[in-house]
Amino acid sequence: MLAFIQSSPLLLGCALILLDLVLWQLIPIQRHAWRISARLVIFLLFSSVLMAAGMSPLQPPPWPDDVSRNLMATVLAIGWWLFGARTVTVVFGLLLVARGSHGGRLLQDVLGALIFLAAVVAAAGYVLQLPVKGLLATSGVMAIVIGLALQSTLADVFSGIVLNTTRPYQIGDSISIDGTEGKVLDIDWRATRLLTGTGSLAVIPNSVAAKARLLNHSRPADVHGVSISVVVPAKVRPKRVFDALEKALQGVSAILATPKPKVTVKASTLESVEYEASGFVADAGAKGDARNQLFDLAHRHLEASGVMWNVDLAVPPRSRQREVLDEVRVFRSLSDEERDALSQRMTAVEYLADQVILGVGEHSDHLLVIGSGVVSASVREGDKLLEAGRMGPGEVLGIEGIIDEEDSLAEFRTLTSCVLYRIDKEQVKSCLQQRGEVQTALSKLQRFRRQSRESLLLQKPASIKKGGFLSWLHK
Repeated sequence: MLAFIQSSPLLLGCALILLDLVLWQLIPIQRHAWRISARLVIFLLFSSVLMAAGMSPLQPPPWPDDVSRNLMATVLAIGWWLFGARTVTVVFGLLLVARGSHGGRLLQDVLGALIFLAAVVAAAGYVLQLPVKGLLATSGVMAIVIGLALQSTLADVFSGIVLNTTRPYQIGDSISIDGTEGKVLDIDWRATRLLTGTGSLAVIPNSVAAKARLLNHSRPADVHGVSISVVVPAKVRPKRVFDALEKALQGVSAILATPKPKVTVKASTLESVEYEASGFVADAGAKGDARNQLFDLAHRHLEASGVMWNVDLAVPPRSRQREVLDEVRVFRSLSDEERDALSQRMTAVEYLADQVILGVGEHSDHLLVIGSGVVSASVREGDKLLEAGRMGPGEVLGIEGIIDEEDSLAEFRTLTSCVLYRIDKEQVKSCLQQRGEVQTALSKLQRFRRQSRESLLLQKPASIKKGGFLSWLHK
């Protein structure tokens, strides 16, 4: 066996390298330890072949007179250095993968390049007996020239190392870099790739990302900010705007109570004032829906407080009851004259915060329309109540008893001080007789609320149109 190794070391070396490549492809990529173990074993066998054949990678070949044998030994010694560099690189790669960071591949590439460069220099010095000092001096001059030519690229590489070391963001995080917002898809040696909200791919050089103002919307993982800005005329008293926007924040059930949401003045001029309402949600995926709902509620609560935009002075002002009826989807099939007549029969009732308007199993003689404030709707599960949603201006309650004789399936409790408008159910029933669309809308709303209650109690989504409980309460 030893004689065969001494006579055919090049053949055995090539066979071992080929075996390494085959095993590297056959072993699944998930089995990192198996792949590294196989490579280490083959590298040790390759080293044993060199030693058994009388060669050392730390010395030039000992057969200067035998050209073919000397060439074979030189090839095997250089191959040993490159094989060793590759083995060390994959071992470092395994350690970096174990860290679980998105920067493992980048650091592995940089370390691999340095390790291979050291292996090439070592092979040149030990095996080929080249003047390494002169080579390093020459390569230093070349490195300066190349470094100046690739200054921006090298800045991206080193900035990428800094980003991967400090880890201000990871793959999957939602970030904003100098106003470019998106989800991190990848970060390599040159750039960070983001998937924007419009589905486009944004490529941000690492040198720009390292120096830019960066916002990570995914940190901390359980709190994500959401905010809106509204501009109202400067003549409107700020207290009215604050109250309306605070009610809008309370109306979004996805917004957390802690950290506490707040309303602040963002900017002001002689003509207008810009207000910002901000809060936090637990799920980053819910930010868009919460923001859209907050915009809608802000408009409704501001309108309920008397803040109006683009008012046509030629049109005579209408009562609040009449304006609220325009927001009630159930009555949208009525003509303007019918809504005018119905609004004149509406009576206002004020409720304090944390006051029950209608309890579970109770029956109301009136249809109630929310004029201002926030109302919480809860269903009963055993001895406790589960909040099903929150309601704002223009939404209705007390619809039971109009189409059938059922009692209320939910408890409606005020979260803030509220003004509700009562409509006698006999007047609503007369509308049902005159307008079939009103009956259809009421039946649809009652059926949806029943399905929502059952879905909440069963803790599984109901097979109904998407959009959420609140988006259909006013329909």
